[in-house]
Amino acid sequence: MRSFDLSPLYRSTVGFDRLFSLLDQVGGVDVGNTYPPYNIERTGENAYRITVAVAGFTEAELGIEVKENTLSIRGEKQAQDNTKSSDVLYQGIAARAFERRFQLADHVEVRGASLENGLLHVDLVREIPETLKPRTIPITNGSAKVIEAKAA
Repeated sequence: MRSFDLSPLYRSTVGFDRLFSLLDQVGGVDVGNTYPPYNIERTGENAYRITVAVAGFTEAELGIEVKENTLSIRGEKQAQDNTKSSDVLYQGIAARAFERRFQLADHVEVRGASLENGLLHVDLVREIPETLKPRTIPITNGSAKVIEAKAA
């Protein structure tokens, strides 16, 4: 359902290309892809955690990559030699490969990842540079201050 034409905005703005690209991507989101399930939670004022259910995957079978404000989490099961002769009667545990992508806001950094009890936790922190933080500008009474200098 794409009913918005963003082309007039492209013509009249500068520096918002990434925002418009994200809006374009929202229209093409695949709602049928629900594997693996995940949670996004806020753990502090500027801290977040993404938790992905990766039961059955080891650390070696998982990969995390950050590139251009996109966090990618991949999982791929290693091929196993089934030398034992057992017949699986029912297989309900999914062990298929996956890739989940998350768009990160500006100044959001990945701080670490941990795997425990089949859950992959990725910790994120938003650190705003000092130059972009709000600051107070003192107001003076308008009198000019003269800096004394020594004559050469």
